[in-house]
Amino acid sequence: MPILNKDMTLCISLSARPSNNGTRFHNHLYEQLGLNWIYKAFAPTDLAQAIAGVRGLGIRGCAVSMPYKEDVIALVDVMDPSAKAIDSVNTIVNDGGRLTAYNTDYTAIEQLLQRNAVPTDYSVLVLGSGGMAKATVAALRDAGFEDVTVVARNEATGRGLADLYGFAWSAELGSANPAADMIINVTPVGMAGGPEAEALSFPQEAIDAAKVVFDVVALPAETPLIRAARAAGKNVITGAEVATIQALEQFVLYTGIRPTDGQVRAAEEFMRAQ
Repeated sequence: MPILNKDMTLCISLSARPSNNGTRFHNHLYEQLGLNWIYKAFAPTDLAQAIAGVRGLGIRGCAVSMPYKEDVIALVDVMDPSAKAIDSVNTIVNDGGRLTAYNTDYTAIEQLLQRNAVPTDYSVLVLGSGGMAKATVAALRDAGFEDVTVVARNEATGRGLADLYGFAWSAELGSANPAADMIINVTPVGMAGGPEAEALSFPQEAIDAAKVVFDVVALPAETPLIRAARAAGKNVITGAEVATIQALEQFVLYTGIRPTDGQVRAAEEFMRAQ
């Protein structure tokens, strides 16, 4: 990494509980490609002021994580179709003070469903109704899944999300069909540093009944849900995989450069070696 200097381009991430995943991934790629760039993670105390700082300081790119993916919409100038279609933002690109919002979460979910060849006739339970849930449910719909239930205590957001894509809604897992073929956690349950870091987002019976277990939580890569699913011999899709794909697409948006597969693998290995 080059020594800090006045010509260096800065990219950042905003999250309630920042991790080093994006920091290590992006900075490793900058170093591999010889770019005079640097990436830093922040936990903002005032989101509006943080986005004003992105604009005013000429920060090139800004990744947005839970719980800010919807709140930043009012603070940007342009919504790219990838973000506008689901009213959720995970990436902001600054072009001379003009902030454009994107969503690369959708791309990551879409690619992982394809890579893992998840049959579209599977029944699916999606736990959560926030910004990441929007990207997940939209990707499921666009991939051709039809038997999907959104499980969320907040009826306004949960039912609203389900109705938007023609799916079912349930307030509790107990009132939904627990025997889904694929279960997907899009809540912070199991996230390192959170109040439920050691909790299972789905009950063991739902894990045992599933064929595919998907947790979008990226830190740790082996969440309690993923560990339980592996122990039960299930096919798993991890949040670490989501993090790599969405970060790669962010990198391309920021720099205009698409790294080689080998460079991405090296950055991913470096990210996970922390």
